[in-house]
Amino acid sequence: MRLALDEAWKYQGLTYPNPAVGCVIISEHNEILALEAHKYAGGPHAEVEALKSAYFKLTADNKILEINSSSQIHTYLLKNHNNCFKNATIFTTLEPCAHVGKTPSCAALISMLKIKRVVVGFDDLNIEASGGAEIISQAGVELKRDILAKECGELTLPFNMWKKDRFVFFKWAQRLNGTTDNGVISSEKSRRVVHAMRDVCDLLVIGGNTVRVDRPTLDARLSGGRAPDILILSKSKVFDQNIPLFSVKDRKVTISDNFSILDNYKNIMIEGADEMFRLTKGIVDYYLCFLSPNIGGSSSFRAIDEKLEILNIQKDEQDIIMWMKQANNRGNS
Repeated sequence: MRLALDEAWKYQGLTYPNPAVGCVIISEHNEILALEAHKYAGGPHAEVEALKSAYFKLTADNKILEINSSSQIHTYLLKNHNNCFKNATIFTTLEPCAHVGKTPSCAALISMLKIKRVVVGFDDLNIEASGGAEIISQAGVELKRDILAKECGELTLPFNMWKKDRFVFFKWAQRLNGTTDNGVISSEKSRRVVHAMRDVCDLLVIGGNTVRVDRPTLDARLSGGRAPDILILSKSKVFDQNIPLFSVKDRKVTISDNFSILDNYKNIMIEGADEMFRLTKGIVDYYLCFLSPNIGGSSSFRAIDEKLEILNIQKDEQDIIMWMKQANNRGNS
């Protein structure tokens, strides 16, 4: 389950409005057959990606590798599995979905593939999709629930908050000496990830001073995605309209000295440094830091007394990527 969790966190912030989910399939001989995650909304769910990979490993049937549609993967597996999954165990961070939406029901697929056991980390709180555990159990599949439930709940928290309210995360990049200024800090891969997150965000919040000094675009060009709406937090509404962010098509830019417009959005990213950190402490659910192995710059986080708990740590080609939360975060599961 920890492997599934770690894989899913790689896609946290990229799957909106779907949850980040990880899945591992183990053979009867305790061999890892697949380690997969849900990568983007509308794409195959984690369980389907894992079953596809495991099927190829078990059968060497490369035809399935050419199939990317979730419904077509379902159909191919049901027609060709020939009980190859017999005695296999599926570990999934979230209860397999019961409903048929953009993709078929994962629970129904699992129940028909002769899987021996399914281990679930966290129950699906979404009424529309829940009930998968019962479908699997009624099919005679051995079922275990609430395995690493706290950790799986923390992974799923953004999804649950989108459903009932909103999810707000604060993103920043810093060097080893804590500086956040003087040009590009993160690796190119990290920047592409951030742009992909912007693509699925409803709103991006930025400070007025950052806009005036950095003159950013704040779009999703590195991922080929759409640019989110912008809230510029500023007491003064006077800005040079030649700053690139004002020229991006199909976006709304709001300049305000408060956060009232957040009520109109579901998935919100805040970008900034120490001052924005202080101003947004009461509304942020999770924190995302890209730590670069460089030293330089001159301005760093100052006079902040805050203890954060690390939820997950990843590493790309250069940076350490950390998802964190406050000790008593409002959305704790």
